Amino acid sequence: MHPIEGKQILLVHPSGAEIPPILSSMGLRVAAAHGTAAALDLATRDEFDMALVDGALPDTVTGEVLKRLRRESGIPSVLMIVDRADIPRAIRALTEGADDYLVKPIDRAELVARVGRLLHWQHRDDRALHLSRELTRKYVVGNVISQSQGMRRVRDQILQVAPARSTVLILGESGVGKELVAKAIHYNSPRRAAPFIAINCSAIPVTLIESELFGHERGAFTGAVGRQKGKFELADGGTIFLDEVGEMDLITQAKLLRVLEERSFMRVGGAREVRVDVRVLAATNSDLEASIARRRFREDLYFRLKVLTIRVPPLRARREDIPELARTFLDQVGRDNGLGRLHLTRRAIDALARYSWPGNVRELKNVLESAAITRSGPDIQAADLPRTIRDALGPEPRRRRIPAVRTLAETERDLLRRALRRCTGNRTHAARALGIGVRTLQRKVKTYGIEVARRAGRPRGSQRSTVTPRPGRENSGKM
Repeated sequence: MHPIEGKQILLVHPSGAEIPPILSSMGLRVAAAHGTAAALDLATRDEFDMALVDGALPDTVTGEVLKRLRRESGIPSVLMIVDRADIPRAIRALTEGADDYLVKPIDRAELVARVGRLLHWQHRDDRALHLSRELTRKYVVGNVISQSQGMRRVRDQILQVAPARSTVLILGESGVGKELVAKAIHYNSPRRAAPFIAINCSAIPVTLIESELFGHERGAFTGAVGRQKGKFELADGGTIFLDEVGEMDLITQAKLLRVLEERSFMRVGGAREVRVDVRVLAATNSDLEASIARRRFREDLYFRLKVLTIRVPPLRARREDIPELARTFLDQVGRDNGLGRLHLTRRAIDALARYSWPGNVRELKNVLESAAITRSGPDIQAADLPRTIRDALGPEPRRRRIPAVRTLAETERDLLRRALRRCTGNRTHAARALGIGVRTLQRKVKTYGIEVARRAGRPRGSQRSTVTPRPGRENSGKM
């Protein structure tokens, strides 16, 4: 669907004027109002994306319509339609709330272009506002996963430092989420509507980093064919995040220190001071104090950066956060790749929690993305994880067989059967072994319908055979 299709247009014109049919052919919905009262009544009962106001209305009425449509009804775009003789009036209307004007007789192509441009601008602005709100929602402090005590402390520090304009030094190992902390500071600060610009100081050659930060003038060096603004200028009013600031060369460090102290700089090859209002957040995974001792980092810059300090703990020190982090990353992977809702088995979660994570949160995210895409079943099993993570779990424990629960009657019936089988069907012996009377045994055998096997070689009615005496002994008649 085209971005402007379905948009609703309010056409304000004198009675008897024709509605330009081209508006409907553009996929727009048009509602007509004759005069100020009708226009304002429609605007308060429905939402319109744009208003077209015919300049044939009386001068005083036109001005009132324009002002009240913008102020009271919140219509974001207004296009005036005037006669050629009324162009001065159209120009005055631009100061009264109109965004553009169109001269009669109306040219079809011109009307399409003007209406389309205003609605496209509105769509762009709405999209930018939506993205801004989404970023603010995404990086709100409440979304910082903080089951562990260490991350709860980081969350509290973010809330403390966000309203200030002081510099913040964010410390932590590579991959712990230092940029996430920086974004949370920015989007919870009064600067949230202004730019957040991140720059990785270790990824830019020394010969180019000054130009990247402060911009350059035309002819400042070979290839500088025009003036270019630097990151500090682009971030004016907002926040600049200097990641891996410990990798910055000493010359650029001196210029950065001046920007922090003076809030001004000169572009490379320039002769004019450029003033900016930028909050600086810096991060590093290196030991800056050791770098100072080796004369690789300026001590004065170090103290200027660490006005406020936040230390982000490594993932191995906050294992309580791993299950929630894993669920968050899997939800994102599922949305981005159209995989739906993904789940980890209990054993897979245990494996993630036991692993040491030298690459920290970044490694966890990459592992889960790979496992989600290459998994062997509907859920992510421990077997879907890399061997190094599975090895941290150890061998899978043997499962104990838990017998099924049986009724008392089933247990008693089986006990009777076993007793009779062991006593080769002799009810007297079986009753004695069970500690019950023979009649009780007979009653239970009948109740449970137990068939008693007869003893082999002893047909019913047969007499007990005489035992043959051993040679040399008298027959005593005993068995």
